[in-house]
Amino acid sequence: MARFEGASNAPAGSVQQVANKLLPSVVSITIATAQGSGNGSGIVLSKDGLILTNNHVAAAGQGGSLSVTFNDGKTVKASVVGTDPVTDLAVLRASRTSGLTPAVLGSSGDLSVGQNVVAIGSPLGLSGTVTSGIVSALDRPVPSNDSNESQNTVIDAIQTDAAINPGNSGGALVNMAGQVVGINSSAILSGSGEQEGGSIGLGFAIPIDEARPIAKQLIDEGRAEHAQLGVTAGASASSNGVTNGARVQNVTANGAADKAGLREGDVITKVDDRNITDADALVAAVRSYRPGVKVELTYVRDGRTLTTQATLGTDGGKAQQPVQPEQGGQDQSPGQEQSPGQGEQVPGQDGGNQDELPLPWPR
Repeated sequence: MARFEGASNAPAGSVQQVANKLLPSVVSITIATAQGSGNGSGIVLSKDGLILTNNHVAAAGQGGSLSVTFNDGKTVKASVVGTDPVTDLAVLRASRTSGLTPAVLGSSGDLSVGQNVVAIGSPLGLSGTVTSGIVSALDRPVPSNDSNESQNTVIDAIQTDAAINPGNSGGALVNMAGQVVGINSSAILSGSGEQEGGSIGLGFAIPIDEARPIAKQLIDEGRAEHAQLGVTAGASASSNGVTNGARVQNVTANGAADKAGLREGDVITKVDDRNITDADALVAAVRSYRPGVKVELTYVRDGRTLTTQATLGTDGGKAQQPVQPEQGGQDQSPGQEQSPGQGEQVPGQDGGNQDELPLPWPR
């Protein structure tokens, strides 16, 4: 359990002040199955026990149990409210409804490269760990931890050099005002093969502006919708072999792209003002919007650069089947912790009614 010695004396805007503010809102998640155990992290969304984490953390508890340890050392059972493998997000409900401190959610749209940020979570089961760094890049297409092969699971990530290690997944990436701006999801680690190493300063977080509406749908409906352009795309290489854009390989009939006039062979180079370098970048860009949003597409056809407007469609959401861990609901002894080394694998201002989820849900 983290202590807050000298909390009132923490310099304004310091890592110490951010840690003091956010540590009560970040939890350690313990996974126990017949195959073994592991851990992840999560953030408190509401006073009635809603916890936001990664789907790959929640899914790891399939057929077993999930428990949540709060910063005060209290551990309780948790159940799954809803999961979304596409965005690698999940919402849990902890069986505790008193003494909880919901995190304040900020806006990832306000981030700039070079801005200071803090990562909070439970790497290797070490709960309440705080690391700091900067925003290294924005709009980084990264395969989610649910699949390193499926184009459909690319996330539109915030890249940071704040240390993120196995077990940090689902924890908070925080700005210096103490507002959550991202959900830590994955990292590139040192080592190779079965010899997993530690952070090399290449960590990735799901932007909170994208996580917020997904979490709301998971809470309300147990499933989530995602924007769709309605194309299958691959990389497009120029004569010198440099990848330049996403080449349309197939257009879904009556989909957003079809209605916007795109054809097979077109090369999409921009979505609004965002450059598209390859198919993953296109998926990430589209995923950053909500269904029904109108975007401007820049594309190349027969050597001519053209633009068109497309209203993004929806996949309709796929009803997820939440894994329901063993129920107990009884508090366990304070301070019960996951043993280090058993982590899951990883590839402003306060305000508002604290009885409500922090900040308005619509993006």
